[in-house]
Amino acid sequence: MTSRTSFFVRRRRVCAVLVALTLLPITACTGGGTTPGATAAPEPSSPTASLTPTPSPTPTPSYKPADASGRAQNVPVPVLPEAAKAETKEGAIAFASYWFSVLSDGYETGELAEFEAITAPACEPCAKAKSVINAWHTEGRWLVGGKITTPSLSSEFVPDAEATYQVVVQAQQTPLTYMRQDASVARSDPQPDDTGNLLFINFSGGKWTVVNVGRIVG
Repeated sequence: MTSRTSFFVRRRRVCAVLVALTLLPITACTGGGTTPGATAAPEPSSPTASLTPTPSPTPTPSYKPADASGRAQNVPVPVLPEAAKAETKEGAIAFASYWFSVLSDGYETGELAEFEAITAPACEPCAKAKSVINAWHTEGRWLVGGKITTPSLSSEFVPDAEATYQVVVQAQQTPLTYMRQDASVARSDPQPDDTGNLLFINFSGGKWTVVNVGRIVG
């Protein structure tokens, strides 16, 4: 009896040890994880992202035409259209419109760098327009009006013997007022007659140039 009793006791102890050993790996895996039913703590938000201010857009200055109180301000700069970069009928017409917009900008601002870049020096009517603009945008003087629009343009796009093309342009210009430095009026010109203009242009070196300007009479 004594030996059987001790045998069962030893055997029960061995079983208890085996049960304990088989539970250890499970306990080790579950013990290091999240307790079932518990909610994970939220990640702290980055203080830098929430505190960075959003830059405000810079307001675009508004255009102000010239008047008796002073020069024009924030005049939009004419932009050469893509079509005006090609030696095509559409390119010739687009360039003619652009040329008049550059001339109009010259009357408003006195800036003539682009006008000179796209105009041949031998163009006499162009030189006269430059002379007026230069004279009345120096020594504190300025011009009021003179804005040019081109409601109608056309071209047969047939080059002549000198490889120049002609573009017929209906140009309209508002009356011009010549202002002195003290804001007094030197003189005022009435609105020019709405007559047609014949623009002679040449394409060379990948760009158009105005060679001459004439008026259509009759």
